[in-house]
Amino acid sequence: MSEQTYNWSRKSLDELVEFYEHEIAPERRREGYDPNQEVPSYQWLVDHGYSGLQYAVREHHGTTLSEFFEQAVGLGDDISADNPSWPIDNEQTIEYLEQYFRSQQRGSAAESTLQSKRSRLGQFLRHYEGLHGTAAIVSRITDVTDQPKEIQRVTAVFDVLDTELESNDSKRRYRSDIDDLYSWLVDRGYGAFNPVRYDHEWDVAKRDNPALAPAQVGSLVAAAEDTEEQLIVLGLCAWGLRRSELASLHTANVELQADSPYLTFDTRKNGPGTVALIYGQDVLRDRMAQLSDCEEWGGYLFPSPDARREHVTGETLNRRFKSTAARADVRVRGERPTSKMGRRFWYSAYADAVETVIDRLQSVAHEQGSSDPMVVFRNYLSEEKRREYLRDAMYDRLAAAFEREAEL
Repeated sequence: MSEQTYNWSRKSLDELVEFYEHEIAPERRREGYDPNQEVPSYQWLVDHGYSGLQYAVREHHGTTLSEFFEQAVGLGDDISADNPSWPIDNEQTIEYLEQYFRSQQRGSAAESTLQSKRSRLGQFLRHYEGLHGTAAIVSRITDVTDQPKEIQRVTAVFDVLDTELESNDSKRRYRSDIDDLYSWLVDRGYGAFNPVRYDHEWDVAKRDNPALAPAQVGSLVAAAEDTEEQLIVLGLCAWGLRRSELASLHTANVELQADSPYLTFDTRKNGPGTVALIYGQDVLRDRMAQLSDCEEWGGYLFPSPDARREHVTGETLNRRFKSTAARADVRVRGERPTSKMGRRFWYSAYADAVETVIDRLQSVAHEQGSSDPMVVFRNYLSEEKRREYLRDAMYDRLAAAFEREAEL
């Protein structure tokens, strides 16, 4: 089939994900690949008539092919951090990269975070090698007399990335990861200077992340047609979960019997952690009871109808969230909200809760002769008391949003 038959430029990001699942994945499976884990190489896509996919995700959706497969489709989680595949031929650089990622693994970063970082650094190095004939970035930062030329070389790569990456957030992530790698090389004594620090600020707009308003959250709750949709709104807006975390939520993550119910995760973006279930526990119980009646239920709160997957993908939840928003006629700056805007509501509500607690401590601070109530909060309240105050204030904000529609 020719590339033009696919009409790449007319497909939305959701349609491209569906195209992968319905067209590319079956072909990958027939050839012995695991289409739910293994990322297709660019050469494989070219050989099978899918090279237009790279142009579509880059030009029409502001992302790279690697980011599309990792973030939209959800592939690549099984790639080992000890054996990264790098699109360059310089063995010395690869050796330093492997050292760098071993040092990253000793920190608290989750594997999904490291995998995304590998992808971005791989893209940078591939362009560097293509422009300058070699990816010997380490040997070129050992002598400060080479600094002007190396800054120009790195600038040339950033210029290429600037044309590829339409998203300001993507540009910031690339710059941050590349800067971090060079800083690590210098800190370890492998290099004499960091060429990123002298340029490449990228003239991008200030980060602006709109969030759902409380009234809009209430509208979403009212528009939810079943327990599953209610749980999606709760997971994003009341618990602040990432959509991938919510999609893979399992009964093993749920602790409802504790005095203060919570979710626990062995691996999150920044390492292991817990999430307080301050609001919405009844819906969670209802969902678990509903699924427990199903035969062969594996314990996932969002089981996949596709036998090849145990649970749905984060992108699937995002589509359902947007469908609920369309039914509720909720828009943020004229656009249908995404799952990220739900999570940002949680951050906004939490910030308000902290401010409320601090305001309440103002009189206590005054009695103690301090003008800063944060001193009381940090130094004179036990950790248990701080959690109690924050939970109460957070509950008030969540209840005000989630129950707003019922009161109207």
